[in-house]
Amino acid sequence: MAKNDHKQLLQKIAVLKKQVNTVFVGNEIAIHSLLIGFLSGLHVLIEDIPGVGKTTLAKTLAKSAGLDFARIQFTPDLLPGDIIGMTVWSNEKREFLFKSGAIMHQFILADEVNRASARTQSSLLESMQEHSVTVDGTTYALPEPFFVIATQNPISFTGTFPLPEAQVDRFGVSFSIGYPAQGEEITILTRFKEEDPLKNLTAVISPAEIVLIRERVREVSVDDKIKDFIVTIARGTRNNAKIRLGMSPRAAQHLLLASQTEAFLAGRGFVVPEDVIQVIPIVIPHRLLLNAEARIQNVTPAKVVQDLVALMEIPTGLST
Repeated sequence: MAKNDHKQLLQKIAVLKKQVNTVFVGNEIAIHSLLIGFLSGLHVLIEDIPGVGKTTLAKTLAKSAGLDFARIQFTPDLLPGDIIGMTVWSNEKREFLFKSGAIMHQFILADEVNRASARTQSSLLESMQEHSVTVDGTTYALPEPFFVIATQNPISFTGTFPLPEAQVDRFGVSFSIGYPAQGEEITILTRFKEEDPLKNLTAVISPAEIVLIRERVREVSVDDKIKDFIVTIARGTRNNAKIRLGMSPRAAQHLLLASQTEAFLAGRGFVVPEDVIQVIPIVIPHRLLLNAEARIQNVTPAKVVQDLVALMEIPTGLST
């Protein structure tokens, strides 16, 4: 990867982040986590209470990146055909034609995804993994770059359905936003007092540049010792007495890609162990299932992973 190329792309990303900050106020860690997912092509799941800015954050990023945006409001009566599309009879042409669903956009906001049934939730599986949908035996490619942000309310809320394990595992990054600090909330009231700042946003980076960044991220060098470190973490979650369902091989791939993105954003062309450790909290915990005993003890997946990694030997002597 050419240094000048890397530097220019980082400048573009800095402008993108600055524009997101002109609308979204608050959690800088959340913005960085979202960019890790977006710039690597890893889909993002945001779990939080209503009204903390999940939808605003998604819309701001989509508009700033110049991507074709669609918001799908998940409800109990939403059907898979509404999302992926269906074939309908055309009296004019005397044949069945494909009518595309809401998924046929570059940037998808799956809002309150856990308010729909598992059947409807599963309609996202192929699109998130293969970037395509299959209707009546015919496969249709989705536009690129393709990206999904899903929001979900805490599972304790009324009218929610747990996401299937296969669905959760397709989200490479997951985080919460939380309440803003007092000063930040005053800024929100001031910023949105007269008009919605989203209306004045223009794209500061192109879809082609997003595709290029994703290609450059995958070119970030990864030493075999880093790969071994990631696999050791994955196997550790599978053999942990407190974990009923550990990391899948796909989860290990997501951890590697997120680590490459972290290194890229730091201006490096190679991954160091600190990159892996930095992204672990947003890549691993949401897909782990603890056993009943651990849940009774109020142990969290994040704490289990933290304790697991703390006992591991950090790789040294890497080739760059």
